Amino acid sequence: MKLHVNNATKFYETKSGPLHALDNFSMDVTEGQFISVVGPSGCGKTTLLRLIAGFENPDQGKIFIEGDEITYLPPNKRPTNMVFQNYAIFPHMDVASNIGYGLRKEKLSKKELYQKIDRYLELIKLSGYGNRKAEQLSGGQRQRVALARALIMQPKVLLLDEPLGALDKQLRANMQIELRSLQKDVGITFVFVTHDQEESLSMSDRVAVMSRGKILQVSSPDELYEKPENEEVANFIGTINFFDATVSSINNEICSFKSKYLGMIQTNCKNNVYSIGEEVLVGIRPEKLNLHVNKPEQDSWIIEGIVENISYLGERSHYYVKIDGLSKSVSVSSQNVNRAQINQLINDNKKVWVTFDSDSLIVIKKNS
Repeated sequence: MKLHVNNATKFYETKSGPLHALDNFSMDVTEGQFISVVGPSGCGKTTLLRLIAGFENPDQGKIFIEGDEITYLPPNKRPTNMVFQNYAIFPHMDVASNIGYGLRKEKLSKKELYQKIDRYLELIKLSGYGNRKAEQLSGGQRQRVALARALIMQPKVLLLDEPLGALDKQLRANMQIELRSLQKDVGITFVFVTHDQEESLSMSDRVAVMSRGKILQVSSPDELYEKPENEEVANFIGTINFFDATVSSINNEICSFKSKYLGMIQTNCKNNVYSIGEEVLVGIRPEKLNLHVNKPEQDSWIIEGIVENISYLGERSHYYVKIDGLSKSVSVSSQNVNRAQINQLINDNKKVWVTFDSDSLIVIKKNS
């Protein structure tokens, strides 16, 4: 195991009592893995990085890298390095000096030093930029220099605290691709903190979702999205529509659920984790729903409603369908409808129909 955080607890004294930034927190990261840590503001993401980096010490628990305990080692004695959101490169130095700053105490000849610097300039796609000053660089270029300065020290674990947060949307998207490619090239274990759920899903081998100082779920991006283990994870990762339902029957690995809005539905429920009569939540992602302006011929798994609003998002649109009795509109991301036709239906206040496949359902225990 490359990184092992074992039952780490960190609290801060506040006027209202101790605040647990990390609460008996444990996490394992394997060799060469890119893991993202996501969660709402204040959930403990940055505190976790600061404990691994040695900027703070846990009140309880231990931290190991490759089996060696580093819990109380000072930052400069740890095989880690950290990249921050604000670039943190020295404005009075040129690019080459910034990248090579950490090597100043090593006994390298000028030739060896600049060979190393040139290699990392090439890795970050800034060959020929060694003599440029910080003010001559764009935001994305500065962040690449910060990455190269961290990577040239060859840490066993690189910690990244929202390093793309200050970039505009298009540059951020480009940097996501470059950062993932760079991680594969160098093979170093990355622990990447972000509040951007899409960013975490697109870049990572695994994603850890945090809340109130604890991990709710650690999974691959597709498993996290398709099989969230509780309501909080499902709501944080992507958009989801929830409906109340009750377990009506269990037959081997098939469960039947009764819902006021969905009717009687069946889906796979391995391990028989439910009991008859139990109240559950049935979730459906917007892209798993289909919108129809004419009532389909099928008799089951149809929801009837009225389109309240449309969000145009370029490559797709979200339609918000008001269902009688439901306090929250159902979000549908459907590609099989004409937006102009839907706009007319909104103006005329006419009904639409939403259909779904039972295989697309996500069933979650209430309060799990």
